[in-house]
Order: sequence, then structure tokens, then C-alpha cells
Amino acid sequence: MEEEESADLSMELSSLLHDLHLCPSSSSEKPRPSPSLPPITELLSRLQEKLIGASSDSETSSLIGRVERLFQTADPHWLFSPANQDEGWAELRAAYGSVVGALIGCAALPLCEDDCGSLPAAAYQSVPPRAGAACSALAALLGTLGNVGGRDGLLQTVAPPICVFAVTHFQEQVWTSSASRAAAQSLQEALLRAGSWRDSAHLLMGDGGQEGEQNRGILGGILDVLQPQLTKDSWQRCEAVKLVFAWTLLQVTRPSLSPHLHRLLPPSLLLNDHYRPENCILGVRCLHHITLNTPAADLHQFNRAEVVYQALFKHLYTTDSAVIQPVLCCLLDLLVVLEKPPSSLAPSSSRRKPCRHDDVLRLVLTHMEAEHKVALRRVYASALPAYIERMGVAVCRHLRRLERVVLGYLEVRDPPEETSRLKILEGLQKIIRVAWPRMACRVDELLRCLLNLLLSVSADSELGDSVRQTLMSETSLCIKLLDAVSHGNLQPLLLQVDSSCCSSEVLSCLATVTMTTER
Repeated sequence: MEEEESADLSMELSSLLHDLHLCPSSSSEKPRPSPSLPPITELLSRLQEKLIGASSDSETSSLIGRVERLFQTADPHWLFSPANQDEGWAELRAAYGSVVGALIGCAALPLCEDDCGSLPAAAYQSVPPRAGAACSALAALLGTLGNVGGRDGLLQTVAPPICVFAVTHFQEQVWTSSASRAAAQSLQEALLRAGSWRDSAHLLMGDGGQEGEQNRGILGGILDVLQPQLTKDSWQRCEAVKLVFAWTLLQVTRPSLSPHLHRLLPPSLLLNDHYRPENCILGVRCLHHITLNTPAADLHQFNRAEVVYQALFKHLYTTDSAVIQPVLCCLLDLLVVLEKPPSSLAPSSSRRKPCRHDDVLRLVLTHMEAEHKVALRRVYASALPAYIERMGVAVCRHLRRLERVVLGYLEVRDPPEETSRLKILEGLQKIIRVAWPRMACRVDELLRCLLNLLLSVSADSELGDSVRQTLMSETSLCIKLLDAVSHGNLQPLLLQVDSSCCSSEVLSCLATVTMTTER
């Protein structure tokens, strides 16, 4: 039985060689693994030409199937041995790189003719079947190559383009189907097995400094593949490029990110600067990841941190809540790189001169005062407590505007979760704690607003019980803090409140203030 199968494989290989016009030879000036077979580089070269020149889907599919069968059944020693043992490895690596590129090219995505960055779904109709077939052929190559240990850099040569191809097709996008996504995922798993990589992060970064092919990452190789498509004029022509780049970048952490920063930062800035919100958000995510995973010294080099700050700061003028939210989070982490937090400075430290923290908070408060869109109000309110905590006592420079924002936001309902009000109450608590010497003159106005909030919340039948209890509890805490900064002067006023003017629920909340003895 084995003899019959071997004969079938031999006939199939002979048929393939005949179709490629590679006549078997019995002698050679240089030793070959098998005297009846031509050098593998010749075969790969002819396969590349055939794959590129295929004129129909059926011809392409048939040829990819034969290539897969070749990688599955041919003698590995013949597949991965150069004709010239002294100088042939470079030629062999180039040949495999070319045939892998040709296989990937069979399922290449169509390019946009302009910078619109999107094509109709019909344009990708033929991609999933071709991608599935190419994935199977490449997985067969990796399976055989992994069994022989990578063979002198061959795996490092083919891994980057294969990884880019797999990532392109295992994501749920208009150019993929459930079958092509499953095939791409299997290809990615085959790649990890071939190089003994634990996961995608290990695949990209390796083990850092340890010798051995399996300990080397392929991040540099992937960037080599992506770089020609990541220029200002070309990145928008293929929708997959930005997704593969973002997937790659977001897997890389310190210290592996810094050596490639000069190649990772420019595409991130290009995405960030784009007019389409989805691209902008992706760019902000990339910049935030770079900020968190790059040493401050590297970000300061060549003024990179300032460039990123200016690129993000301009987004504060947008009215898209989906963009503002990640921008505010990223700026909060980037500001620590650019300057010391105002809250960490000593009182005598240049009188805490205004800085970029002030610039950001001032602009945010300006927009908060005039904002009427619910989604944006929630984003601003959610970000405010963290900025107040970062500013510390330096928030006193913004107290007047903060007071107007707090009063304005507490007056407006935000059902069903009351996110804006709860976050503003959290921010108010932080303000009172850090700026307490300046709060005594603002107690009356704030107390009036907080009491009105208690009354309106207790009478709001549309609120859920848990939300109502949380709101009233946070409001009571704010009143307690105001009582503390006024040295207990509020308690006589609060004791005058009785059931004739408010509900028992409100009285219960106020009791938590009047019964406390702590200052």
C-alpha cells in the first residue's frame, strides 16, 4: 500500500515538473538531494511564474492545490536544501520568499483608486475562496518546515509575510467569510507551531536577547512588509493595512517597542490625523499604546512627545464623543511624560506656573459649559475626576469655571444611569478635598444645588433604586465634605430641615451629615 502511494506521489511530482517544463535530470555538476529531481529553486521559480500568470480562478485554485500537495508530500531534504551548499541558502530563501509572495498575491485585496479607503462588498467577492486555498498551502509549507527546524533562516524569511496575510484574513471584515477566517486562524496557529512561539506577542517580540531562531521575533520583518504600504500616499488604498498595523503595534510592549519607535510612530500619526473618525480613533489607540510602552527619554528624543501632544490636542475641538473619549485618556498619560503633575510640585516650586495640564483642563471646561449633547457630556464628566486629581491644589486656578460646570451638570438629568451627575459628584468631592481653603466662599451656592439634587432625585420615579441610592449617597458625601470645610457651620441649618419640606429618604441622607462628629 505504501509503495502504491509512493508511486502515486512520484507520478504527481513528475506531472508537475512536466507542466512546469522542468525535465528530470539524472546527473549534475553539483550534488543534489535526489538525482532525478531539479533543484528546488528552479521549481519554486517556475511555480511563482505560474501563480502570477494564472488567468482564471479555476487555474489559480488548481495550481494552489498542487503546490499544497507538493509541500505536504515531497522529500523535506529536497525541499529545503540548496543546490550549492556554500552560497545557495540566500538563493533558497529568496525563492521561498517569492513563491510565498505569489501565493499571498493570489488572494490580494483590490486597491482603492483614490483615498476613499473603502470599496463595496461586491469588490471582495472572489477573495475569501482564494484566501482559504492560499492559507491551506502556506500551512502545509509551515508544517513541513517546522518539522525540520526552520532550516537556516527560511522560517524567518517566510514568517513575516505569512503573518501579515493571516492577520488580514482572520479578522471579521467585508473581505472575509467564516471559512476564510477559520483557515487564516489555522494558518496563524501553524506559524506559531513552526517556530515554537507561545502566542502572537512572543511571535512578534521573541525572547529578547536569547539565541536561537525560535527566540527571535518577526516584528522587524512585518514592518518591512508593511512599510511600503504605510506611506502618506498609499496607506488608504488598502483597507487591511491599517488593521494589520494596529494589530501588530498593540501586541508589542516595552522594551521591544522602543527600537522600532521610528517606524511605528509615523503611521500612528497618519491614522490620528485622518478625517474619518474610525481611522482617527485607531490612530489615538496606537499613540496611547506607544505612550504607555515607551520610556519617557525615548519619547522626548526628537521632540516626539510634543508632536504627539499637538496631534492629540487639536482633537479637543471635535464634537465626536467617540474620538474625544480616547483622546482625553491618552492626553492624561502623555502629560506625565511631558511635565511633572502639578499635584506633585512643592508649594514653592515656581508658584506652580500654568502648564499643559492647565491648557487641557481649561479647554475641556470651556467645552463642558456650552455642551448640550448627552454623549459628549458623559465623556467630559467621566474624564473630569482624573484631571482634577492630577491637578491637585493647582485646580484652584480653575475653581470659578469648575463651579459653573458642577452646578450646570448637577441640574440636568441623565437617565437611566445618571453617568454625568455621578461623575460630577465624584469630581466635586475631589475638588473639595484638594482645594478646601478656597471652598468656604462657595459653600452656599453648592449646598443649595446639592439639596435641590437630593429633592429631585428622591421624587424621580423613573430612576432605578440602585441608581437613586448611589446618587443620594454621593450627594450626602459632598454635603458632609462642605460641612467639614465650613467647620460644622452647616449642621445647624440642616437640623432645621424636617418632614414638612422633604421626604423621609432625604432626611435619612441628611442625618448622615448631622450625626457625624468627624471634621
